[in-house]
Formats: sequence, C-alpha cells, structure tokens
Amino acid sequence: MEEKIVQPWMKGLILSLITIVLSVALYLTDQMQNKALGAISWVIIVIGIIWSCIHYAKQMQGDVTYGNVFAHGFKITATLIVITVVYTLLSMKVIFPEMTDKIIENAATEMEKNKQLTDDQIKAALDMTRKFMLPFAIGGIILMYGFVGAIASAIGAGVAKKTPKQNPF
Repeated sequence: MEEKIVQPWMKGLILSLITIVLSVALYLTDQMQNKALGAISWVIIVIGIIWSCIHYAKQMQGDVTYGNVFAHGFKITATLIVITVVYTLLSMKVIFPEMTDKIIENAATEMEKNKQLTDDQIKAALDMTRKFMLPFAIGGIILMYGFVGAIASAIGAGVAKKTPKQNPF
C-alpha cells in the first residue's frame, strides 16, 4: 500500500496551531515580554519545517530534488504566514483588544528607563507605535516568518536524503 503524502498546508496548519496556542498561553500568563519563552515559537517553527522537509523526502522514497523539498518547506511557511496574519488581526481587534494597550504600556516603561528621552519624545513615539502597531505587526510576521521559513526550508532540503530516479522523458 502506498503511503499518502501529507500536504504542506496541513503541516503549516499544525505548526500554526502550535505557535498560536503558545502565543495565547504567553499572553494569558502575562509573559509576552519574556524573550526566552518567545523564542520557543521560533525553535518550534524551524524544527517543524526541517522535520517536514525530511519527512516529505522519506514519503517520496527519496525521489525528490533539492528544489522539490525546498518548495515543500516554503509552502509550509506560506501557510504559516497566512494563518498567523489572520490570527494576529483577530487577536488584536477582536479576541484581545486590550493587547495593544499592554504592548504600549510595556514600551512606555522601557522608554522611561532611557534618561536621554524627554516626555514629549516618549509621547510621540508611543502615539506612532499605537497608530502603526497592526501594519508593523503584519509586516514583521511576513518578513520574519518568510526569512526564517526560507532558511529552515533550505536546511531541510539540504539534509533530506535525495536519490532521484533518472527519467530521460
């Protein structure tokens, strides 16, 4: 019996759900500013994409090229980006509308520690942050997830065992 190939969108959906659950847990426990815990999501994403690339090559019995495996990994990344952007929109506008206020409060606390900034500069920076929070969050997701996903896909494609069968046609 032939093994069914798990589609990249399904792997991307699973990775997205794992990182979203972690994100919600960090938010509810008020640990969003904890950089070490936040890095766990990135580790999960990188390991998940690399493992998915290797698993895909195994499912194809090694009859793949570097490009096939990389494309599989980047499709996972694209799915992850789309779902995370939708989640971010929903969480900041519907699910946790107070999230923006918490982020602004934390930013204000950090800025006040810097004695070189005046109160007017802090107020202007916080106003700008509030105004452009969502576009910067979405842009950051697209760029960072795309970059990290491309690197993880490249690593996964490089590590995956590839023995493509020669077909002249």
